[in-house]
Amino acid sequence: MTKTLLFLSMFSSIFAFSQEDLLKDIDTIQTNTSNTSPPAFKALQIVTGQSTKLTAKNEWYIVVAHRFGDVSTGFKDFFGLDDASTKLGVIYGVTDGLSLSLSRETNMKTFELGAKYKLLKQNQNFPVDLVGYNVMAINTDLDKDNYPHLQFGDRLSYLTQALISRRFNENFSLQLSPSYVHKNLYEPNVEDNNQFLAGLGGRYKISKRISINAEYFVNFDSHSFYKNPLSLGMDIETGGHVFQLLFSNSQLNSDIGYLTNATGKWEKGQIFFGFNLYRVF
Repeated sequence: MTKTLLFLSMFSSIFAFSQEDLLKDIDTIQTNTSNTSPPAFKALQIVTGQSTKLTAKNEWYIVVAHRFGDVSTGFKDFFGLDDASTKLGVIYGVTDGLSLSLSRETNMKTFELGAKYKLLKQNQNFPVDLVGYNVMAINTDLDKDNYPHLQFGDRLSYLTQALISRRFNENFSLQLSPSYVHKNLYEPNVEDNNQFLAGLGGRYKISKRISINAEYFVNFDSHSFYKNPLSLGMDIETGGHVFQLLFSNSQLNSDIGYLTNATGKWEKGQIFFGFNLYRVF
């Protein structure tokens, strides 16, 4: 209950409360009315969680995301550099308000198909951007040696999110991300098949091309073995792409894996260094 009240209070602050410095080949979403606010975020993700930014119509993005191993292992694994997980993906803007994505992560050999779509736009008459995001994940790492009665449907899991952001000024944006995850195959001793989460993320611009980002998700699955994902990152805007450096207690790059399978403990130094790289065509 305390966590719920905390997130409700943070959410209420969004409603209580340009210089477009990113190169044109990245920030191609243009406003067509004078009373429409610019995008709250410059990158498609805040850190690992999705932001309310979408691709422009007919625009292709190549996404490369990399997470090294646990830095607390020290020199044994060269501070995590010996153990890494990589995600490769593509995103296509069907329209300015709809994009489709396909990605594959090495950890758990997971494919994800996603759809991201704008529902409402922040302007003088409406205080926030509202974007929907849906994912279907396919875990191809499961095998019948461990699951003799495995069906294709058992490999599937689903994510539904409402992404609600507000751009307060050219330097500061906040986002609330209520989320629902359903897993067809799950371990009842460590998690539920239906999981509800609430996420809060933000971006603060510290220079012309650099911002500091942070996000935290609370999982309301009361008996989950896994930890709440907490991540800190930095956006660096360069020629032709956005580069994000980050630290997180979740090594997984996939949306569902990141939200529901975080294992690290920040207080014990069990964190994972990584990066996200976007290239637009």
